[in-house]
Amino acid sequence: MPATDSPPQAEQHSPDSASKPQYKPLDLSGTWWSRQLNALNFATGRLSAEDGARFLQREEIKRWATSLKDCEKRRQYLLKYSPIVRFMTEKVDGLGANITSKHFACNFCVEMKAGGFNPDYGMELCANKLTSRRHQEQVMAHELMHAYDHMRFEVDWNDLRHAACSEIRASGLSGECGFVQQFWRHGQHKITRGYQDCVKRRAILSMVARPNCKDELQAAKVVNEVWDSCLTDTRPFDEVYK
Repeated sequence: MPATDSPPQAEQHSPDSASKPQYKPLDLSGTWWSRQLNALNFATGRLSAEDGARFLQREEIKRWATSLKDCEKRRQYLLKYSPIVRFMTEKVDGLGANITSKHFACNFCVEMKAGGFNPDYGMELCANKLTSRRHQEQVMAHELMHAYDHMRFEVDWNDLRHAACSEIRASGLSGECGFVQQFWRHGQHKITRGYQDCVKRRAILSMVARPNCKDELQAAKVVNEVWDSCLTDTRPFDEVYK
């Protein structure tokens, strides 16, 4: 019988021959070019999952280091040249303190805050939350106001009314709710009302963050109870700092 052609056989592929993503290695040399190349490879998906995670971790550490360095540099400048920081430092020193850069710790913060005051440990600056020299100036003035109140009025920080009063004063006198901010937010005809709204909002937010404050409702209640007397108390200023 004549030979018959056998049907064509499908080409066999081994699993190893299947196409695989062609990943690029993470360049750890630290040069400017390697950093740009790593960023490009990450953005275009040419780093493996493991190298991509390492790239993000290295970038985050770099941002932290830069934030801390910027915070420390601005801290030194503001202690030397900022009118409000120098004024408040002098007033706190006049009560028996000796404020130096060591009293302002630049840290990385996970909480939603830009700074903090602790009567036992000093003042904290959240380097990763500070956006500019002006912002840091306001935070330093805010925390110095707490330091002033603590030494001048013997504040009991566990007493919510005491704490609320200091928060009102710190927000109202640090410049963070001042003329420029309110002009851009509300326009000239609403500056006065905008200032008060800003102070109250910030004071309530600060109170909510306190461990012994149950919720925003309690925070607002305590702030309202001490509002009139504490908003008008501008010590050690003669008037509200703009």
